[in-house]
Order: sequence, then C-alpha cells, then structure tokens
Amino acid sequence: MKDGMKQEPLLTVKNLNVAFPSAKGEVQAVRDISFAMGKEKIGIVGESGSGKSVTGRAILRLLPPHARVEAAEISFAGQNLPDLSEKEMRRIRGNEISMVMQDPKYSLNPVRSVGEQIMEAYLTHHKVSRKEAKERSVAMLEAVRIRDPRRVFDLYPNEVSGGMGQRIMIAMMLIPEPRLLIADEPTSALDVTVQLQVLAILDDLVSQRGMGLIFVSHDLELVASFCDRVIIMYHGRIMEIIEAGKLHQSVHPYTRGLLNCLPKIDGERAPLPTLQRDAAWLESGSSGGVEHVAG
Repeated sequence: MKDGMKQEPLLTVKNLNVAFPSAKGEVQAVRDISFAMGKEKIGIVGESGSGKSVTGRAILRLLPPHARVEAAEISFAGQNLPDLSEKEMRRIRGNEISMVMQDPKYSLNPVRSVGEQIMEAYLTHHKVSRKEAKERSVAMLEAVRIRDPRRVFDLYPNEVSGGMGQRIMIAMMLIPEPRLLIADEPTSALDVTVQLQVLAILDDLVSQRGMGLIFVSHDLELVASFCDRVIIMYHGRIMEIIEAGKLHQSVHPYTRGLLNCLPKIDGERAPLPTLQRDAAWLESGSSGGVEHVAG
C-alpha cells in the first residue's frame, strides 16, 4: 500500500461463518467476516476466543470435519477456495498460501532433522534433486538470519531454542515461495528482543517477495507498529478495519477500550480500566465491509 494504486485483491473473504457443535448447542466462532487484501500486511487482533485464529484456519480449510464453515466467497488469486477439491487445496496449501503456527514445538517433527523437514516442504512442490533441495534449504535458513545454517540443518527440534525454532518454521513455510503467509501469533512465546528480530525477518521477506501477510495477534501495539491495516475482532465479528497509522485515532468504543487497557510506562500509576463490552456489538459488527485495496 505504498503508491495508492488500486489493484485486484489477492484474497477476498465475504460473509465467512464458522460454527462448532457443543453439548449446549452450536457455538458460533466466526460471524459474517468480510475483508479484502492485496500484497500488504494485515493484522487481525482480538481477545482470546474472538475468532482470529479460526478465521486463518478457515481460509486454508484446516478446521476439523465437525466444524460448519459457510462463506459467500473465499477467493484467492481468482479461485474460490470452498469450490476446490481436497486434492486441489493441497496444491494451494504451502505452495500458494502458507501458515506459521504459534509454537514450533508442536509444529516440527521431533524425530526428523530440521533440514529434512525444510527439504520436504520444498520437494513437495518442486521437482528437483535432493542436492538442489538441500542447497535451497540452507539458503533459506540463512535468509531467516540463522548463523551457521549448515550446522543447524542437521540439528533436531529439541536442539534449538524457541526463537530459532520459530525462524525454522518461517523458513519451512516460505521456501515454497507462497503468495500469502498467515502467521498465527508467531512471536507470542518469545521474549521481546527475539520478537523484534522475527518481525524484522518477516517484514524483509514479505517486502522482498511481494507477498501478502495476515498477522494474527493479541498484541495491539505490536500489530499497529508492523502492519499496514488492522482488523479488530470481538466475539467472532469484525468491529473495525482501520489503517495501522490511524489506530490511535479510532473512535470505535471497543478499539478505544482495548487501547485504554494498555499499560503506559510514563502514565499515571492508577489501576487499568476494565474493558466495557456492549451487547449491541454482536449484532452490528463492522462498517468496513469488503473493499478493494491499494497495491
């Protein structure tokens, strides 16, 4: 979104609804979500249970079979994803759209080396020799700023730190060269300095490759400093879609409430306010809607 030129969206989501069965009846996790994005960084922010991670998984059809997913449209690069077969979706996942999960400990195979797992991600989508795949994997480890990538290539997940594990996951998801990356709280388990390093890596790679990025997080300030636009979610609905630079100018009461609850180092030493929620928000949702995006 640098030059203000309009383009066709890379991803368009219209009226996405996701529900799960429960002992007390159906639970509506996502309600009428609609947004569009191009080659930009979109942040999805909300409290725990707001539906932000479910939204990302629904786009890639990674929800369990008992989930009820309905949408008027989930269009990626001209293809409506709900209309594709599972075989066609496997060509999309990883190759066109990749997803970085929250904790590498649960995403990396503990009995296979780091390098083998990255190679597998590349060989699945490219018909090349194992030698070429290994060189590409080492180069990708170097791209995510891992020192001595050839040594790390032969390590197992239990032999690397949390920050390095997250970089390895990013390398694995980006080596097929997808057009869209969904990052589901990729820095939440990391300390502040490593968080900034991982974000800098993502920012550089997304900019260099001309990708789109959906960054799912609960950290409003972090998303505002990193993304181009921010989607604020509450109880499965979009409350507001706002440019990141204008976040602190928001007049939506929920966004204002979230901002007011953030502690300030130089602020008064008083108890943080309690977030007041309005039942009407569950019915009204966002006025942002689906829109064309700047390139």
